[in-house]
Amino acid sequence: MLDIIIYSVCIIGLIIAAITDIKTREVPDWLNFSLIAAGIGLNLLFTVILHDYKYIINSIAGFLAFFIIALIMFYTGQWGGGDSKIIMGLGALVGLDLSFKGRVLIDFLINSLIIGAAYGLVWSSVLTVRKWKGVLKEVRKICRSKKVKASKKVLFLIILILIMFIIFQKDPIIKFFLLGMLVLSIITFYLWIYIKAVEKSAMLKLVAPHKLTEGDWIAKDIVVDKKRICGPKDLGISKPQIKELIALYRKKKVKNVLIKEGLPFVPSFLIAFIITLFIGNILLLLLA
Repeated sequence: MLDIIIYSVCIIGLIIAAITDIKTREVPDWLNFSLIAAGIGLNLLFTVILHDYKYIINSIAGFLAFFIIALIMFYTGQWGGGDSKIIMGLGALVGLDLSFKGRVLIDFLINSLIIGAAYGLVWSSVLTVRKWKGVLKEVRKICRSKKVKASKKVLFLIILILIMFIIFQKDPIIKFFLLGMLVLSIITFYLWIYIKAVEKSAMLKLVAPHKLTEGDWIAKDIVVDKKRICGPKDLGISKPQIKELIALYRKKKVKNVLIKEGLPFVPSFLIAFIITLFIGNILLLLLA
């Protein structure tokens, strides 16, 4: 019964977050903080009613574990601020079972990575179909760059080394593993080129400063009177920076800002959570 309450709150929260993420490319703070508060509040209530400290302890452990994961994913540029905060809320709600008898949170994390990767590829494919000319042009441009030409030489060297190992390796299992590494190296390299091409041709957008929202990813440094206002290294624009840009816009010193539109990633969390509850750990099922 308690699990049904917790999981219902999670799914309702994720549905609302997914809808807002698709529509506005952001998840409102009130929703994220409400999930965190609901997680700690409900588990504290369960602790008081059932006289069992495991609920609040697991809730805090889940929040802290997902807080660390969210920080890593945010500062490596994998997730936006809204994605990171909603994960903390789920951690607080579901809780991390320190006895390791329950694996819901761990299974959800693994499923999120798998579903997230598949979801990202599907979304990128849709963008490619819609703007295939721009993507193709960008692929050619990236392939001609000095960085990629140098990377191709390194990749060629890696392929040669792996082929040599495969030829002289007698163990069929190791040979199969090395062959897998060879194929994966090639796929990863060209997948990186493809993703960069999609990003540059279909995910960059010029917007006026007053249309910016906190956390938007700035694609190019904005420098006014030799002063840097914001840029890609900021990992999302802040409210003071937006105010400064609006002031500069009114003075006609800044016209538009180039931003990178991220994928609406929360729907992948919703899919991963539902799969976790009704199917289980995808990785374990694939390995089985």
